Amino acid sequence: MLISIDHGNKQIKLLRSEPFVSGLRESEVRPYGADVLKYMGKYYQISDQRIPYRRDKTEDDRFFILSLFGIAGEINAAGAYSSDMIRVQLAVGLPPAHYGTQHETFSRYFTGRGVVSFVYQDKPYSICIDGVACYPQAYAAAVSILPTLTTIPTALIVDIGGYTMDYLRIKKGRGDLSLCDSLESGVIMLYNRIISQVRAARDILLTEEDVDAILTGKPIMGFEDVTPIAEKCAREFVSDILSTLRERQLELRTAPVIFVGGGSIILKRYIEDSGKVAHPVFVEDIRANVKGYETLYRLAHKR
Repeated sequence: MLISIDHGNKQIKLLRSEPFVSGLRESEVRPYGADVLKYMGKYYQISDQRIPYRRDKTEDDRFFILSLFGIAGEINAAGAYSSDMIRVQLAVGLPPAHYGTQHETFSRYFTGRGVVSFVYQDKPYSICIDGVACYPQAYAAAVSILPTLTTIPTALIVDIGGYTMDYLRIKKGRGDLSLCDSLESGVIMLYNRIISQVRAARDILLTEEDVDAILTGKPIMGFEDVTPIAEKCAREFVSDILSTLRERQLELRTAPVIFVGGGSIILKRYIEDSGKVAHPVFVEDIRANVKGYETLYRLAHKR
């Protein structure tokens, strides 16, 4: 079974099942609740507290365990559950700037473990990950529109995620890894700024979900006074990240700029109102990278 996973710093995204926070709670005894996974004698639940950002996700087993949650969810969503061993092929990704140095290590992180046994929602699973393909994020997210870019000399893909903003130049539909980078300018930075300023100005404690709702224009009773603060922070944040791209000699006014990632969806109206991007194109699908990984894998393996 082919399973695609986007290991975001904010969320784990999958093709068939719902995304979940990139956070884990570990316990020596079984905690209360149904969504419990047991692996190597320990119990795990998804936590609202994200794992702190790390450039290298292979430093410990936490992202592997998050992957087990995702794999179980995808097996169930596909109606493919079996108590027998299931062979799994993974399609995953990394920021373009990290891809060259980390893709082999990241691929090995999932393989070479033999048969992996775990229990999820009181059902036993036995899987063998016998193949992993790793692709550049951002490029994968833009796969759905790449055919329209083959006649355009250059375009820029900007992937605004939880902790990073990745950019990659496209030349006639092909990714140019000589002009890419991953900057620590994801929406988590904006959340922290808004939460801090609102707390200082209004003595109100916002959650990231509250900030998401405010920035996407969803009315929240009782938060009317903090909306102007959040929107001002968002305008300044967008202005700063777009200015950073210009400082790196990236053209935003003549060539198309394709925005992907959950952060781009949240900040769409601020990007459009900034006046700094002449031809913005938004891929408004939080699963865009996952779908791209799957497409690229099937093309490479001719399935």
